Parts: sequence; C-alpha cells; structure tokens
Amino acid sequence: MKFLCLPCDEVMEFAERQLPGDGTLAAVFLCKGCQREMALLTNPMETQFVSSMGVEIGGRTVPPQAMEGVRSSLDGGDGDAFREPEEPGESGASEGETEASGKTGGRVEWSPEAVDRLQKVPSFVRGMVKRIYTDYARERGIRTITPQVMDTARTELGLEGM
Repeated sequence: MKFLCLPCDEVMEFAERQLPGDGTLAAVFLCKGCQREMALLTNPMETQFVSSMGVEIGGRTVPPQAMEGVRSSLDGGDGDAFREPEEPGESGASEGETEASGKTGGRVEWSPEAVDRLQKVPSFVRGMVKRIYTDYARERGIRTITPQVMDTARTELGLEGM
C-alpha cells in the first residue's frame, strides 16, 4: 500500500510510527515535494490483524520470499493430525460407542494402489481425505480400501467436483 500526495502527484514516504498504548497504531507519511503529512490510524483489531501477518509498518527489514504467506501458514503442520488409531479400542471409545456412532469398527486396510493414489493428495489435506475414506469404508463394513472404493465413495458422498 502506498499513499499519493494529490497536489504533487508524488508517492509519500513513511516518516514515523507511533504506538499510543491503547492498542492503536499511528503511522505518519510525508510528501517530499510539499512537506504535507498524512496520518494513518488503526483501531486495536486492525493493529492486531496487521501484526499477526508479520507486517512491519514503515517497510520490511528483509526481502520478501516467494509464497511466504502460504509457507508460514503451513509450517509446523502435524502430518499425523488425522491419523487412524492402530486398534479400534485405542481411541478410547468402547465398541458399543463405535456402533452407536454408526461405524462398524474394525481395522480398515489400504491397498497399495489406494495408498499411491492417496499420496497424490496435497499433504495439508491428506489426513482429512484419508479420514473421509476410512469412515466411509468402516460405515459400510469394507475392510480394504481400493481405488474402486475411493471412486464409489467420491460419487456417493458428492465429492466429484473436488
């Protein structure tokens, strides 16, 4: 974002930043041509939003990196966040609770072809996709997930456009 001095048609330069202490932020910009000043005042929510994005009012101290916003939001993600418990009882649910939730329980296996296909799913959603297919198979008593099961699940669950 840049500010333009209308009378001079010049880009204003950052002059100073002030933090009044009430959660607001004030930034002053100066026109080098006519010495006009302009102030930008943010409310506490805007100040917090700008800070959470790592934006420094007044310019950056390091050059921008390609896709830095995306990379920083994905950095440190837990690849096992949606991992399947090794045994049906491991999650803490009793067998009766599992049946009450509509799931038949039991371990679901993945065929090598289905695992290969799952590896093509972006890593940040792979766990969720695996959970969807595993729940689908478990609810229908399917013991092995194959590419054909994945195709059927996509159709029945209305996920074809995704």
